[in-house]
Amino acid sequence: MHDIEPFYLWSEKYSASEDERSPFYGREHSEFQFSNTIYNYYIHPQWDEFGSSTLYIKLIYADYEDGFAVMELIGEWNDCLHNDIMFLKENVINPLLSEGINKFMVVCENVLNFHGSDDCYYEQWYEDVAEEDGWICFANLLEHVENEMIQTCIQAYINIINDITWRKQKPELLRQLLENYLAGRRMELN
Repeated sequence: MHDIEPFYLWSEKYSASEDERSPFYGREHSEFQFSNTIYNYYIHPQWDEFGSSTLYIKLIYADYEDGFAVMELIGEWNDCLHNDIMFLKENVINPLLSEGINKFMVVCENVLNFHGSDDCYYEQWYEDVAEEDGWICFANLLEHVENEMIQTCIQAYINIINDITWRKQKPELLRQLLENYLAGRRMELN
């Protein structure tokens, strides 16, 4: 697991540690000192802690003018034992919301397990972004992770989009593609 790095090809456009509006402003990362673990396996030092003991994040893009952020997760998402959604909401999402971000893409390719609890924080997050015509997308979930999320009924508040080739897109185009996709989905539902 130590060789799974967060996506870095957009780092010339955005760096959360250099962004004064980011909850990760001022963070310093070592390329050689591995200290964080998941399942007793060290993970790459570029991943950021946000309060969870089993889930780590990288804010890989934020555009405050467009209100759009892309973050990538790695680890075990455990709302049942550790209330990871609370840490995510309070320590990452709320600060971004206060800076005008209301469109969130959460890349979940490296989320190995999900253990759901209730949906209160997801509902609150949805209500926060819906007021401003925003949205939440969870992208590229493993099948068993998606199934557990559906069993927890959080799909009422988030959009699950799998098989999206987001790495090949420029972040500005990715936002537009997601908005077009979601607008089409909303039209189909009406």
